Amino acid sequence: MFNKILTTFPILTTERLTLRQPSESDVQEILSLRSDISVNKYLGRQLTRTTDEALAFIQKVNEGFKNNTGLYWGITNSNNKKLVGTICIFNFSDDLKTCEIGYELLPDYQRQGIMNEALKKILDFTFQTLEIQTIEAFTHKDNLSSTQLLEKFHFEKTTFVDEENPDLIAFYLSNKK
Repeated sequence: MFNKILTTFPILTTERLTLRQPSESDVQEILSLRSDISVNKYLGRQLTRTTDEALAFIQKVNEGFKNNTGLYWGITNSNNKKLVGTICIFNFSDDLKTCEIGYELLPDYQRQGIMNEALKKILDFTFQTLEIQTIEAFTHKDNLSSTQLLEKFHFEKTTFVDEENPDLIAFYLSNKK
């Protein structure tokens, strides 16, 4: 579903990070992310409880790339290759002009500029390589860190209200070519 067909998963790098496709060797870190109460506090999803569930999740997100329905990167420290978080784009519109972004980071790595660095790289990739016009993001009204991150990158709040989850704030960022 991407504007440009990607034959291989895009590995992106920054000064400190490598953004790459998650693999089965990341199962413990994915389990840690998806089972951590503080990470999941605002996400409204079931906690992952077992390595089998974490493996199934890795397989599912990697299928998303094969099926052109989403790109899900593991955020790793370039020095030690340890997965410390994830960032993804998904929920592409039928006309391929809009997608949604989501991200999460293990608590020990928060407040170090890691997500700032990863988000900048993914925004550049999404706008320049995939030629997406608008990126949407949804965050819980009490998730101030996420709100501040989005605002730092000039995401704008919308008036959209999700009737099933009225505590979500919708943001969007348009491509300024």
